Amino acid sequence: MRLNNYISSTGICSRREADKLIQQKKVLINGKMAQVGQTVEPGDIVKVNGKKLIQKKNDVYIALNKPVGITCTTERHIKGNIIDYINYPERIFPVGRLDKPSEGLIILTNDGTIVNKILRSENNHEKEYVVTVNKNITQQFIDNMGNGVRIFNPVTNKHVVTNKCKITKVNNTTFKIILSQGFNRQIRRMCEVFGYEVKKLQRIRIMDLTLKGIAPGKWRKLTPDEVESLLK
Repeated sequence: MRLNNYISSTGICSRREADKLIQQKKVLINGKMAQVGQTVEPGDIVKVNGKKLIQKKNDVYIALNKPVGITCTTERHIKGNIIDYINYPERIFPVGRLDKPSEGLIILTNDGTIVNKILRSENNHEKEYVVTVNKNITQQFIDNMGNGVRIFNPVTNKHVVTNKCKITKVNNTTFKIILSQGFNRQIRRMCEVFGYEVKKLQRIRIMDLTLKGIAPGKWRKLTPDEVESLLK
């Protein structure tokens, strides 16, 4: 990267002002006086007025409307992995997961600081789903699902009782459910306890972020306002 671009990318000044600093002999690269037009290589230490510069990280935040059949993994050898599907030029990873038969909203980023903010159950961040099952939904099923369900958690190899949640019937075989937890295949396991099989599962919301404007299989970058909301 050209030196004036590098200095500008740290946010301290424009490229034109960076050239002036170089001309005024206020810039060092690896302890040596810098020259206008010089380039900065990976690992070089650049100082302006004796202060080391740190290049700003270009954080990426993507919302994907994941289709059925895509696996939420960064392991590129797995066929149909989400990284190859998006084919983004920088390294990114999914925040949480949607299992392969599920579809809907998932966030991908290169910002590791937001993972716990979104996923930790104690933060009570809502995730909303629309679920279709294989038989008629009863009021007892709605009540039981909403009051917490004892399911097996394969990660800990123990049973756990899910938190109480909001669940509403949409039609005879479809309901909406809002969770703040994220156990592996949680909704499918909850339904199985009561003899129901999930036929379709779509996540439609994460916190304030929805699928609005994102067609199935498509993705877009989050707006600055959406990123700010996530980081809060």
